Amino acid sequence: MSTTRFTRRTFLARTAAATGAALVHSLGAQNVPAVGTAAQAPEKKLGFALVGIGSLSAGQLIPALRDTTKYCKCVAFVTGHREKNLPLAGRLGITPERVYTYDNFDTIKDNPEVDVVYIVLPNSMHAEYTIRAAKAGKHVLCEKPMANSVEDCQKMIDACKTANRKLMIAYRMHYEPLTIKLMELTRDPGKIGKMSHIDALCSANRLNDRYENVWRIQKPLAGGGALMDMGIYALQSTRYLSGEEPIEVNTTRYVPPDGGNTGPFQTVERNIVFDLKFSSGLTATVTSSYIDRANRTQLTAEKGDLDLNPMMNYNGNRAYYSPKGGERVEIPYTWANHFACEMDDFAQCILQDKQSRTPGEEGLQDMKIIMAAYESARTGKPVKLV
Repeated sequence: MSTTRFTRRTFLARTAAATGAALVHSLGAQNVPAVGTAAQAPEKKLGFALVGIGSLSAGQLIPALRDTTKYCKCVAFVTGHREKNLPLAGRLGITPERVYTYDNFDTIKDNPEVDVVYIVLPNSMHAEYTIRAAKAGKHVLCEKPMANSVEDCQKMIDACKTANRKLMIAYRMHYEPLTIKLMELTRDPGKIGKMSHIDALCSANRLNDRYENVWRIQKPLAGGGALMDMGIYALQSTRYLSGEEPIEVNTTRYVPPDGGNTGPFQTVERNIVFDLKFSSGLTATVTSSYIDRANRTQLTAEKGDLDLNPMMNYNGNRAYYSPKGGERVEIPYTWANHFACEMDDFAQCILQDKQSRTPGEEGLQDMKIIMAAYESARTGKPVKLV
């Protein structure tokens, strides 16, 4: 039985205080728009088809497309439960013929209203539907992690290049105002100085999940456990804050699947910790587990430290700067809907024919690091990245 068929069937079935104050003042409290945002919305909004009408689509993407985005609108669904989702589609003005199933997905090529396909499916299905969407002539926005293997990531990139379609991975943190400020801050050596260490944690509590009902704790669907689900946020924070790529991965803790015991983690890891080395001398520690709920990244640098706590919630994220010898201050920003920011930015990339800041190559790099972390866990040895 092929992985693709198993996946689809399973899924469908179910300096001091003054320095700190000056730094915060220089960042400003004004709203930071999504990257590349123009002053006025275009005459034409790009049409998005959502593939997978689960909790993320219903709870976040549809409201953002309906109420918040400036450059996008929802024009189609692709779902395994068509009859169930017809009323929701109707409330959005989507007619029944624009509610597709996985079986007739390829006919989306005949719908000129669909410019972008947003893939919100289990990880194991990302590659198949990205490739099919590209062949249908549609641009692709795909949820993270990009896929379950380095090879599938490359196939997705190649398919979109062959079809001359754009591919963006939905790293929403790259597009929200606070993270944009933090990246600007850490890219300026005059503000925080040389970075020495990043400690990044992102975990969820899935102890009460039932293995047979939750795809995120089934390896054929998810590709892995805590790292593939939540740890990717922690890993990402080390990369976007440092602006560097690691050269070595060393897994220091790995709690393997339960292996037939009564716990929920029958096929995926419940906990992982790994260290990263960078060519500049920077080090980082990434931690993720399925037994608690927390997300925080702490950065230590020459002139001061950053504390992002929480660092990846949909709202309520906070960042604090502690200058050496000074008092801790909060970095001000004005919240904006993460999903609206990311979708609007991708729409502008299409309209202006420019590359996204999180293209397929960004997702591919994460997958290379994740696979190296798993390899290090298996062998007990550091893995070099090339």
